[in-house]
Amino acid sequence: MAAEPPRSRARRRDPESARTIRDVAARAGVSTATVSRVVNGNYPVAASTRAAVERAMRDLGYVANAHARALAGSTTRVVGIVVSEIVDPFFAYIARGVQSEALASGRLCLVCSTQGGESAELRFVDLLLEQRADAVILVGGAVEDKEYFAAVGQRARQLANNGSSLVLCGRPGLEAGVPAYAVEYDNIGGAAAITDHLLSAGHTKILYLGGPTTLSTTTARLRGFRQAYAARKLEHDPSLVRTGAFGRQWGYQQTLAALDDGLDFTAIFAANDIVAAGVYAALRERGLRIPDDVSVAGYDDVPVATELQPALTTVRVPLEELGRAAVRAGLSGQEPSADPFAHQQPMTTLGTVVVVRDSVGPPAQR
Repeated sequence: MAAEPPRSRARRRDPESARTIRDVAARAGVSTATVSRVVNGNYPVAASTRAAVERAMRDLGYVANAHARALAGSTTRVVGIVVSEIVDPFFAYIARGVQSEALASGRLCLVCSTQGGESAELRFVDLLLEQRADAVILVGGAVEDKEYFAAVGQRARQLANNGSSLVLCGRPGLEAGVPAYAVEYDNIGGAAAITDHLLSAGHTKILYLGGPTTLSTTTARLRGFRQAYAARKLEHDPSLVRTGAFGRQWGYQQTLAALDDGLDFTAIFAANDIVAAGVYAALRERGLRIPDDVSVAGYDDVPVATELQPALTTVRVPLEELGRAAVRAGLSGQEPSADPFAHQQPMTTLGTVVVVRDSVGPPAQR
């Protein structure tokens, strides 16, 4: 008796996993073209029809083939976010806002961390461009360099040509005519407000600590710091400004160095709350009390601000809403201005507010 030829495993398919767009169309009572429009999101469909198609897809366990959609020229229902450091609470909370808004729109969120390198940022943008992401969101301050801005502008045009969009989140917009969105927060205003709070408490000798010198975030916060002095017609000692990094260790080391150098100050404005945590550690190491001996203020209002003792007076940035607004801007369907004579790009600016806690008091009597 002849042996039965082996069966081809490759051709055996589970009927439940072989659902097609035709099955979905039949179940929903619509055409395959309508199902395609719902899946790709590239054509308006009545809400009731969309609901019927999505219900049929759920009932049948139908999953659209993202690669096939990309070959057909549509995007892949992905939002890409590029951050400097995912373990930094500033970026983590913005990323959470991006993810929640992306999910609400039926999209996947891809988070890319550059660990501080602008060349890595550009490479991630290129990868997301290849993936035909619906929107690419660059988060946080940018290095103020003309060649770098030109490279970002080039990618913004490539994304726009592919039907996607570039969103600058928490950083200045690009030059007029570049097709990109900008979603900012009042960085300068927040720094001016917290500085004025310290000045109102009687501190005129304020040590400013933190931030890479060439970063747009640092530039904006320093500008607000100086504006507060100028508004009161006060001079500020340039030796009381120290920039370089945003980390806890940097804040700790620079506070110790400022004390060792004999700098005369009664308050410290830490450029973010993580720097402020380092400031706290250094002051305590030297036996100085907060705010009895030195007042401290921060920026961002991430969880460490309430964990520090005493709780930190700081500037609240609406981080999650910033992320959500960035996704809404990128998916809004509104065409970013590509007019070379346009005065500015589409921009959303969110407000900041000073949160008064226990780390600021009057200057110590000397």
